[in-house]
Amino acid sequence: MSKLAVGLVEPVFSTTCRVIYGDTDAAGVVYNATYLRYFEIGRTEMMRAWALPYKAIEELGCILPVTESYLRFKAPAAYDDLLTIAASLVEVSKVTCRFHYAITRLNEDGRATLLVKGFTSHACVNRQGKLTAFPPVVLEKITAIVGKDAASQLNS
Repeated sequence: MSKLAVGLVEPVFSTTCRVIYGDTDAAGVVYNATYLRYFEIGRTEMMRAWALPYKAIEELGCILPVTESYLRFKAPAAYDDLLTIAASLVEVSKVTCRFHYAITRLNEDGRATLLVKGFTSHACVNRQGKLTAFPPVVLEKITAIVGKDAASQLNS
């Protein structure tokens, strides 16, 4: 599979976000970098619901900076659109993880339009910025999200 291949895997977490004026550019559409913030909304809400809030992870001494990101734009979003942000955790190792995302808009006809898809990769670092292993409780909870596939990745 290509490193840039992006697909959601079960379980998929979904949340919504409404586009505000501040998210748009001079053309009246959502500014491209704003989608990374939407990815963050999806990721942090997933972690809050299914693992630990980021605040709790930071209290354990680790930070999860983005080390790589990719976005593939399919259609624009505009002011006041209600977006659905779908996120899935697809890979976990002792020191990294990768999330995939798809952002859609529900049209008046009831069908969803894919606006953007992509991924972010994260490393676990300590407060000094050194790569470190996930604390055991964090690793246990995020590995449980991705299931058996993640457990086999940890051993490789």
